[in-house]
This record gives sequence, structure tokens and C-alpha cells, in this order.
Amino acid sequence: MKKALLYFALGTVLSFLINYLFYSSENIGLDVFYAIAFGFAWGVAYYLDTPRFTLPQKLGLSFLAMGLLVLIGTLIFTLELAIPSILKFSTVFVAYYLIASFRANKTLRD
Repeated sequence: MKKALLYFALGTVLSFLINYLFYSSENIGLDVFYAIAFGFAWGVAYYLDTPRFTLPQKLGLSFLAMGLLVLIGTLIFTLELAIPSILKFSTVFVAYYLIASFRANKTLRD
């Protein structure tokens, strides 16, 4: 769990810095929200990357996480501004498992 939180923190900070330095947005709160979605995806993907979870559980928990992002984004901003957060989440989530699929043990934990 500690490493999952570390992945979340590093993903959030790196995403925010890249967006802030290269894509200067007018809404800093939205940039922070998207960075949190990015970091959240890395953290959740790492946390679920274990044989304890079956594939349906991994999919269900990832959809639950995306639903949570949309709910929070809609409450803070609007639905139109919340949707890109799940696009970032799903892209990172798929990229994590794609990278892991190239390893012999199919995980990035080791």
C-alpha cells in the first residue's frame, strides 16, 4: 500500500509539473484535478497488480475509481470538465498493464 501511495504522489506531482510548465492552463484547480486523476491511476494500477485480484475485480475496481473521479469532478467543476479525468485515468491504467505485459512475470511489482 505504501508503494501505491508513492506511485500516486509521484504521478500526481509529475503530471502537474508537466501540465503547468508546458501547457499553462488558465484554471489551476482543473490542472490539479487532472494531475490527481493521473496519479490516482498509477496508484490504483499498482495496487491492483497482484494475483489477489482477479481480472473482473480489477476491472470493477477501476470502473469504480473512474466513477469516483467523474462524481468528484462533476461536483467541483462540470461534467464536461470531469470527463477528461477518466480519459487520463483509463489511458494510464491501460499503459501500466501494457508495460507489465512485456515482462516475463506480467507484473511491475517485482
